[in-house]
Formats: sequence, structure tokens, C-alpha cells
Amino acid sequence: MTLHMVKLCVGADEIEDLRIWQRHLMKTAKQPYHHTRMVPKRAEELLDDGSLYWVIRGLIQVRQKITAVKSFTDRAGRRACEIGLDPEIVMVEPVPKRPFQGWRYLKVEDAPPDIKGHGRADDLPPSIRAQLKQALVW
Repeated sequence: MTLHMVKLCVGADEIEDLRIWQRHLMKTAKQPYHHTRMVPKRAEELLDDGSLYWVIRGLIQVRQKITAVKSFTDRAGRRACEIGLDPEIVMVEPVPKRPFQGWRYLKVEDAPPDIKGHGRADDLPPSIRAQLKQALVW
């Protein structure tokens, strides 16, 4: 059964910051990855077509498919985890998300849908799309 993960993209003010960070990372690695102290207990479900959804400036804005979950021991002797990610960054419908520490599981039914196509709405900044989406709900 598929399960996703949601994580704050600390230090990123926009999606391009994530792209730059990962391009730099891939100078020494085959694919982007994220280090975390906590090892997911439900790794098999994450690897069953799960994605990591990134929160940027208070909005879930993009996702990347999870390709690997590897636990290891860090230099201090603590257990840690490396989450391998597909290099493709997929835009999703922006959803507000309050700050939290670490990462959280995200059920498939709660995950925001991908933005498909290249219509005019895709050209809007995510924060404007989110405001428009919220205005339509009211």
C-alpha cells in the first residue's frame, strides 16, 4: 500500500532553491537524496510508488518520487537515514501546511494532485494559485 512523506524544505524560499540545492548535490551523487535522523518504520510503503512532498514557504508545492530508503550509522554512532529521490521535481496543487519538525507520513488520499499541462494557471506563482484556490472555496 502506497504511502507518502511530507517534509519542510528548510532554507528554500522558492522551488528554484530546491532545484539549485539538488543540482549541487548531484555533482557528487547519482541522484538527489535527503538525510534525516529518523528511519521510517513504514519504508516498504514509501517505496511502493511513494513521494516526498516538499513544503516551501508554508505550502506543499512540489513532490519527488522516493526511490530508496537506506539506514546507516552516522559519524557520531547514531542511526540515520538517507532517502533517495527521483531527480524530477513535480509541481502539485499548493496546499497550506503549518511548520513542524522532521517529516510526517502523508496518506495517498490526503496528497495534493499534480498540476498537469502547461496552461496559464501553471505560470502563476504557487502562492497566488493557493490564494485563488482558497478564494474559490469561500
